[in-house]
Amino acid sequence: MLFPILAVVIGLVVLVWSADKFVEGAASLAATLGVPTLLIGMVIMGFGTSAPEMVVSAIAASKGNPGIALGNAYGSNIANIALILGITALLSPIAVKSKILRIELPVLALVTALAAWQLCDGNLTRIDAYVLLGVFAVLIGWSIYQGMRGKTDSLAIDIDDSEEIVKQPVGKSIFWLVTGLVLLVASSDRMVWGAVEIASAFGLSEHFIGLTIVAFGTSLPELAASVTAVRKNEHDLALGNVIGSNLFNTLAVVGIAGAIQPLPIDANIMHRDMLVMSALTLSLFVFGYGFKKQGRINRVEGGILVSCYIGYTAYLVATQVMK
Repeated sequence: MLFPILAVVIGLVVLVWSADKFVEGAASLAATLGVPTLLIGMVIMGFGTSAPEMVVSAIAASKGNPGIALGNAYGSNIANIALILGITALLSPIAVKSKILRIELPVLALVTALAAWQLCDGNLTRIDAYVLLGVFAVLIGWSIYQGMRGKTDSLAIDIDDSEEIVKQPVGKSIFWLVTGLVLLVASSDRMVWGAVEIASAFGLSEHFIGLTIVAFGTSLPELAASVTAVRKNEHDLALGNVIGSNLFNTLAVVGIAGAIQPLPIDANIMHRDMLVMSALTLSLFVFGYGFKKQGRINRVEGGILVSCYIGYTAYLVATQVMK
């Protein structure tokens, strides 16, 4: 049992570190090639924070572990909103000024509704996965277009100001790009193996492990990015990081996993986890969209979000123990 536990712990550490090095190499190479900083921030950095979820779920799907694949994606979404955004708001109320975010918030709600509708028949087919990836491609294209022409938007300014890209020699950039990617895959593979072994040894479901340990671990880059953004007073960037990550997870992470292997849907995913994720997404819409004078996620609302995550996790543990 020691080796599976070490595989999960060390795998998570290497996963987060390698994702950071992968992004560092990609951003440096893109900057050297003359790619605009704003585009690097919106696409490469956005991919980087979701790379752990993407690789872990893809490997889990390829190994026939749908519980980890889906639990990781949806569990990360729940952690992003309830835990990460909640902690961020407790540290500093998040003011929502960006026009881009005021569009992306309802888009996230619609994407969540699409995901829920696809799961109603108890299966995520390859056609469902291709639809998710198609929507993802459209949204990425739209975001790039809006970002490149929306220099006056507060989110664009925040991204442009926050990305301090250190240009490295091309060889060094490629080295970290390739090394980061290789370690991403290797650490994800070991972490999935360890998670499956732990679940089997303690009689836990793979879905439970995916929703808790794996989802929390792969959400660490989002936590670091959001806290850093708020400390720099870049509130829109903190919220945009969570919205972007959830769109990546719902569309790209689940889409890639489903394209690799059609996934059977556990009843709890639809009746419990999807309901929690949908409710949190709607609460984020209400808090952030701004039915007040100014859109703001205050400390009270942040406390509510964190309490929801604690309550949800406690319920998962209690129901698992009672099985």
